[in-house]
Amino acid sequence: MNSRFLWRAWRARLADQAMELSLIRRHTGPGDLACDVGANKGSYLYWMARWSGRVVAFEPQPGLAAYLQAVAAGLPMNNVMVEQAGVSDRAGELALYVPSVNSPEASLLPIEGAATVTVPVVALDDYFTPGERLRMLKVDVEGAELDVFRGAERILREDRPVILFECEQRHLRTGSVSDCFRHLEARGYAGRFIHGRALKPVSAFDAAVHQSQAGDRFWRAPGYCNNFLFVPG
Repeated sequence: MNSRFLWRAWRARLADQAMELSLIRRHTGPGDLACDVGANKGSYLYWMARWSGRVVAFEPQPGLAAYLQAVAAGLPMNNVMVEQAGVSDRAGELALYVPSVNSPEASLLPIEGAATVTVPVVALDDYFTPGERLRMLKVDVEGAELDVFRGAERILREDRPVILFECEQRHLRTGSVSDCFRHLEARGYAGRFIHGRALKPVSAFDAAVHQSQAGDRFWRAPGYCNNFLFVPG
């Protein structure tokens, strides 16, 4: 189990998410509190644990949360807390739509034909107490990004964390990825999107171009951009 976890983490660091992880490293320090929302199989979590002082990871799928808890205990990663919960704009319970077992596509937004499981959800403002000072917030929630940000209003205003998040038009039932941009910009953040090995301002982002839905598995096409970095002004 641990060897597979480490192999996946190193593949992410050297290939699949090399740019994203380099940005996390640039903006994270040894004494910082970091949060991994939508930890899935932990490719980001391993590195966030190495580069920060403490990490809280949220993963709503019970099997994946149990896996991450076992890995964190076995390696060990003593500065990691894994919570089997989703993150939204308020605490409670919601249906999680799961297309397949331990799916990276699982979402709190409806997915046609997907199985559902009821999961606990938290709002980050409720989970973290004032004064904890969240410094890095990574979010991968398959379309529910805006609800995560709405539930972190105090944190965005007071803690001013750097935010790295995935957002894709294909996951949204209403609105657009620019809704997240506007929400964060209204709170004093400046955004860029990852384009290959470069960062470009979100003012240059065009979903029709950078998230073109032409062809099969279009999200794997060269030039498809779905990761965004927002830093406080």
